[in-house]
Amino acid sequence: MLTTTRPMRSCLWQSTSEGERPAGWASSATSTIARMTSPVFVVLGAGPGLGLSAARRFARAGYAVTLVGQSAEQMEPLAQALRDEGFDAEPDGVELTDADDVTRLITGIGERRGRIDVLHFNPSAFRQVDALHLTTAQLLEDIAVGVAPVLPAVQAAKPFMQSGARVLVTGSQAADTPWHEAASLGVQKAAVRNLVTSLDATLAPDGIRAVAVQVNGVLAKEGPFSPPQVAEALYAATVRPDDGWTAHVPYDG
Repeated sequence: MLTTTRPMRSCLWQSTSEGERPAGWASSATSTIARMTSPVFVVLGAGPGLGLSAARRFARAGYAVTLVGQSAEQMEPLAQALRDEGFDAEPDGVELTDADDVTRLITGIGERRGRIDVLHFNPSAFRQVDALHLTTAQLLEDIAVGVAPVLPAVQAAKPFMQSGARVLVTGSQAADTPWHEAASLGVQKAAVRNLVTSLDATLAPDGIRAVAVQVNGVLAKEGPFSPPQVAEALYAATVRPDDGWTAHVPYDG
């Protein structure tokens, strides 16, 4: 399952191959004009694992990236790591359970960057409590982290998204085969997958699509479920053309 081992915090997860940056792609000294015209990738729930790897993968394709965690200070080392590689990266922070703060964040990024092309929702809450001991309050608390923030995030991003923009959600095998000792995680992943279906149908008339990539394996330091490899799958699912689009893509390693 794809979660942190810390309860109630954004997932801290982590593709590389060289040669994809456009010629002359700017570093952190990117001009204002370039920043307003480069495609923009925003990852909510970024961390040193999958979040950073996904940001790096999109940055290699020419995207300016914003990494969002609990605070800009927390995200600064990750953004600096990408800037050291020559990419346009900035940190930001948000309280995911505060819809107004999520709206503030996304609106600010859209106004600052001039556009949002890929909005990546990566967080979930991990709570090792089985269904006989999980309280209603705990379940709702977890949903407030792993599902609900998608709504204000997408609603705030929509005015800055043009045809071809994408909403990307990190899914998990827990949606289909939940671990009984962490009952709320399966609920979150099933719910957010369902929500992506509705978002995709709602956004499609404007040429904007949504996808949940279901990672059917456990994140590991190496191999097909290492953050770089999973990030590659996230990227591939996101940049597909509209023809034959599906709102759900499995990744089996």
